Amino acid sequence: VQLQASGGGLVQAGGSLRLSCTASGSGFSGNVMGWFRQAPGKEREFVSAIRWSQGTTYYADSVKGRFTISRDNAKNTVYLQMNSLKPEDTAVYYCAGGRPILSTIRTEGGYYAWGQGTQLTVSS
Repeated sequence: VQLQASGGGLVQAGGSLRLSCTASGSGFSGNVMGWFRQAPGKEREFVSAIRWSQGTTYYADSVKGRFTISRDNAKNTVYLQMNSLKPEDTAVYYCAGGRPILSTIRTEGGYYAWGQGTQLTVSS
């Protein structure tokens, strides 16, 4: 399986951007897709996740109300709509797929497939 993330770029504070992550190939049995991010000098952190079937969503407190995750099952694609962006949102964003249980859905260990990352830079 391959996860291809795209959509990153440079945006001014207060602006919006949408990231996409498309799953392709065989052998992927994950039921959750997630987004994580890693800022320079910091550890990778959970951003958001969505269950493929039910569409149940999860968010980090830092992005709740500003980011929206969604999926298009027919296209095997997950989106992360990011609004009201802040400089502290600057990071490399990674999409991930797996079968985490509820207690691990916000942890890297819950996912076994990772995309290559896409850079988001928010200027002040």
